[in-house]
Amino acid sequence: MSDLLSVCDIQNDVENILEIAKKFKEGKIEGKPLEGKALAMIFQKSSTRTRVSFDVGMYQLGGRPIFLSSSDLQMGRGEPISDTAKVLSRFVDGIMIRAIEHDDVVELAEYSDVPVISGLTNLEHPCQALADMLTIKEHLGEFKGKKLCFVGDGNNVCNSLLLITAILGMDMSVACPEGYEPNEDILKRAEKLASENNAKITITPDIKEAVSNSDAIYTDVWVSMGDEAEEAKRQKDLSPYQVNKELMSYANPDAIFMHCLPAIRGEEVTSEVIDGPQSVIYDEAENRLHAQKAVLYHFLG
Repeated sequence: MSDLLSVCDIQNDVENILEIAKKFKEGKIEGKPLEGKALAMIFQKSSTRTRVSFDVGMYQLGGRPIFLSSSDLQMGRGEPISDTAKVLSRFVDGIMIRAIEHDDVVELAEYSDVPVISGLTNLEHPCQALADMLTIKEHLGEFKGKKLCFVGDGNNVCNSLLLITAILGMDMSVACPEGYEPNEDILKRAEKLASENNAKITITPDIKEAVSNSDAIYTDVWVSMGDEAEEAKRQKDLSPYQVNKELMSYANPDAIFMHCLPAIRGEEVTSEVIDGPQSVIYDEAENRLHAQKAVLYHFLG
């Protein structure tokens, strides 16, 4: 049994999972491979894409998704995570959790007897990264020789993208102001993986340098859930890193624009870009479903 808490947990399986996701999208995997199986879905944070994609994905695979908010669980009233993990393991075949703290997911997995899948933590968002790579494969054709540029706050999405691009041999740059760099430990791991796979990682406050020769431009909100107290400071610090038409002009002419959504139009990205011809955000959002189905098939099948 294995878990998906970090992109590193599927280091040797990324390409296989992406191929399965492609087959699901093309309708080449039929039947109900997870018929009779149940997935507990714990949500400590609100969600649109993660909740719906796992719910619909599990249903389409023949299984039963069970939505559990913090208020639905005794864990929200003080029951230890370890007890929750042990009990749920007796009822379900897998647990998906969208959590605030990464350490809580690690603890849940430690005591669970069934696979635990991270639907997001403050450190990583591995399922989003898989959907992103499926989207890049569709639009750019390959990973090697291509470059992804992440603009803005080096957050959990950025962390997972650093790892998955390095595994796939794709170059990645991050344009961010001082103090907003990606997690140091993850960056070190990603740099090692990139070196092994002939890829390059660049972290710089120079936005033009980072965007230059990029094939995909990616951004995320400046104020994530839990960062509301820093909203004014974050908006001030990150305002020079808005993705707009001028910024897109520094990238390759056929570069695509990506965003994990939800987006705050007029802040991290302009409506002109997000609704423009280079934007692939809705393909990217749809691919959450196909990537989630591949993850469920891989871990619960």
